[in-house]
Amino acid sequence: MAHGQGSPGSKRLDVTEQTSAVPTFDDLGLPPALQRAVEGLGFAVPTAIQAQAIPPLLSGRDLVGVAQTGTGKTAAFGLPLLAAVDPALGAVQAIVLTPTRELAMQVAEAIESFASKVADLTVVPVYGGAPFLPQQRALARGAQVVVGTPGRVLDHLDRHTLHLDQVRFLVLDEADEMLRMGFAEDVDRVLDATPKSRQVALFSATMPPAIRRVAQAHLQDPVQLSITPQASTVKSVRQAYAVVPFRHKVGALQRVLAVSDADAAIVFVRTREAAEQVGSALIAKGLSAAHISGDVAQTERERIVERLRSGALDVLVATDVAARGLDVERIGLVVNFDVPREAEAYVHRIGRTGRAGRDGVAITFVTPSERGKLAQVERTIRTTLEEMPIPSPADVSAHRVASLFGRTELRRQAGRLDLYRAAVADHLAAHPEIDAAELLALVTALAVGDDGPAPRTAEGDDLDDALARAHLVPARAEREGTPRPGRAPRGDSTAPRYRVSVGHRDGLQPGALVGALTGEGGLVGKEVGKIDIFASFSLVDIPGGLTPEAVERLSRTRVAGRPLHIRVDTGPRSGRGPAREHVTHTRPRTR
Repeated sequence: MAHGQGSPGSKRLDVTEQTSAVPTFDDLGLPPALQRAVEGLGFAVPTAIQAQAIPPLLSGRDLVGVAQTGTGKTAAFGLPLLAAVDPALGAVQAIVLTPTRELAMQVAEAIESFASKVADLTVVPVYGGAPFLPQQRALARGAQVVVGTPGRVLDHLDRHTLHLDQVRFLVLDEADEMLRMGFAEDVDRVLDATPKSRQVALFSATMPPAIRRVAQAHLQDPVQLSITPQASTVKSVRQAYAVVPFRHKVGALQRVLAVSDADAAIVFVRTREAAEQVGSALIAKGLSAAHISGDVAQTERERIVERLRSGALDVLVATDVAARGLDVERIGLVVNFDVPREAEAYVHRIGRTGRAGRDGVAITFVTPSERGKLAQVERTIRTTLEEMPIPSPADVSAHRVASLFGRTELRRQAGRLDLYRAAVADHLAAHPEIDAAELLALVTALAVGDDGPAPRTAEGDDLDDALARAHLVPARAEREGTPRPGRAPRGDSTAPRYRVSVGHRDGLQPGALVGALTGEGGLVGKEVGKIDIFASFSLVDIPGGLTPEAVERLSRTRVAGRPLHIRVDTGPRSGRGPAREHVTHTRPRTR
């Protein structure tokens, strides 16, 4: 039916971010409501892929975009997608498939922000690891746009809680990643469930034969784009990263903020839920903080930003979408609470600091299993980030003491100290065992909030222990190929091994298990080691291990029709079962 990428009449454009004569968003032909939303988000000049993809997509053409991270893909397909949707029709008219739940949430939030000026339009993210019923109810209320992972989309299709017979626009985002994770058959099933007349936009970082086959089978005479990402970052910003286990990120953030000399800081998170949780945690610790995300009303957003600008607020926790167009000169520190999925997001985030001739600092928190993601960002922006340690409790106290002593001269000049001189003299007279230096040390400790060593079970000690375990050897050495203790290379018998309650009797395929581990476990493909599939269960090596949160999500995830029930395997390290009953699969090393 469809013409392939090399079919006659197909249009190919090779574009770089530095292309000349880039139009403004006013020139792209967006409907008025979408143009107003773009202006409200602070978008000015479109990226190359936005400038080249939006017009043909608005005209109804299918499109294949070869685009690395950092090129602005979401707006490139999200705006034309919304233009194709009729808000008056309470049926799913557009669907976006993404490889992971994190990307699904991110894309859904971005599309919601683009639709802020469109009345009666609903965007619903659907993904595994989350309760099924709330998604079902949201779909039943008449959502027009669905963003989801292939597995959960198919679950809704199979249960008849999602109907795609009215779909007009379909997007495959990070198509090569979806196929690499074993979702090829799922993607085909979803495409086959949509009308043949629907429009398709396919975006992929690479164009392997498998992606070409998808385009040839499902796209009609597509426009083809090849985009080179912009790789510049702000030169006046010191860029660093710190390795922090997931559950200790909030504690590490509090310490970073405590020793920062910046007038104000922005903390970037991926989701609105994280914005609320992190912001509330900082407020509970006594910081002058607030949070904004895509669902914060524009008037409230403007009020919070004005407080940040005036100095009434010192820390803002925000999602990427909510921070679009934010320009506050006071911001001297940006903290990426999570590694951004796209280098474009990283560049936009750190661009919030180092303005008006000032220097800025940008720190990215990296969990031990996210080092590969950081390396990808570094390759794209062509910048190597320096590793920095998380401040210790002693560092925090020393910084507070220095700040306290820095104010003493002004206080001396202000006068009216006789009361305090007398109180000090009286106390020393009543306690001859304490000299003046000891008393000064005690008062200083109390003034900076240091009440002495905490019990061994305190959060600070737990955080320091976790940081020590995460730095058994320098992180940079590992990213250059040297394995660190506790994170074994592929095939090493010391690698953490997990057991799942699904085997080849259930029809389990290695790709499906890898897809679950990457989609719901927060891993990337190269972090999944050897897989052994037995009759009724399977074993998988995960050198970096899984967080408790990932184990909980994966245990509820269904693969081959059954929940994984993943747990650490306690069996012997040799003799992994009768050879006749299992299939061994070692994932190939990927670049």
